Amino acid sequence: MATMTEVQPTEGTSGNPYQDLRGRERCVYLATPKSSKAIWLTSLGPKLVWGNQETILPISKAAMQTEASPRIGQLAEPKKNFRSLGDGIKRIHVYSCGRNSVIWDVSPIAMKAESSQRVTELSRFKVPPPAYIEDRINHALSCGRESPIWRVSDAAKRARDKHSLEALARAKTPHRDYQPPREIETVVSDNAKKAIASSRIDSLARPKSRPEGPFRDSKWPVSDLARNAAATPRQLELAKPKGLVDGYQPERGVQWDVSRASRRTVATTRTVDLSRPIMRATMDHVQFNPDAFIVSEAAKRGRCPPRIEELAQPTTRS
Repeated sequence: MATMTEVQPTEGTSGNPYQDLRGRERCVYLATPKSSKAIWLTSLGPKLVWGNQETILPISKAAMQTEASPRIGQLAEPKKNFRSLGDGIKRIHVYSCGRNSVIWDVSPIAMKAESSQRVTELSRFKVPPPAYIEDRINHALSCGRESPIWRVSDAAKRARDKHSLEALARAKTPHRDYQPPREIETVVSDNAKKAIASSRIDSLARPKSRPEGPFRDSKWPVSDLARNAAATPRQLELAKPKGLVDGYQPERGVQWDVSRASRRTVATTRTVDLSRPIMRATMDHVQFNPDAFIVSEAAKRGRCPPRIEELAQPTTRS
């Protein structure tokens, strides 16, 4: 297998070393993988590879042989589990999200325990007062409420209606001009069935007769009067086509011949300078300038004005 050697570009006639490569050298140069942009000015510390178990800084042998202090040993102890073995083990349901069961198993000790006097007193239900009289009907399979249908007393049944109650009890009557909605099926009367149409209705009921085919030929003869007619001056004036504006020039053709004077013309120095392409530096030198941190001699001999020295002094706080 042929090995690929790195090609170093050389200065050529164009001034750009990367454009002067030709043939195999240019193919080898383009096939060379891109080099890393990290140089000694931007790289800090040793080279690290992410994803391994190595530490950022190497551990010394003294640190590896050092024994932990009592405080560090105390902090390294795991948290104590205060869950008792009797109550802490809960069943996990098969089709649950992993939580413990809400209903816990009651221990035999709790089943045999006796309640205290205070718990017995709190568990007693509320007793109604002696003067309480229950006045409701407990229906079967209900929550104890009374029926919404009340019983009407005999006095209410024998009571006479007032004029106001009678007026309020009357149903609202529709407007005198109200007409009920018409039925979907209209019933035709016998007179309409036996009626005879008039001559006017018969004439309107007849379909319009139209001749088949075109109404007239596309060509028709012109009369002799139309042939011998003479146009008026106004018609002749209107029949004239619209003229062009003075000084109008027709559009130029797509292809035209170049004059001999243009062929023999020599470009000026200014035109040659403008026609040259702009030569820009490569991205390696633009992104990472090795002279970026070099201080010039003029900056080294410069002196700060009194205002900058005043601002550079640290703030004194009492």
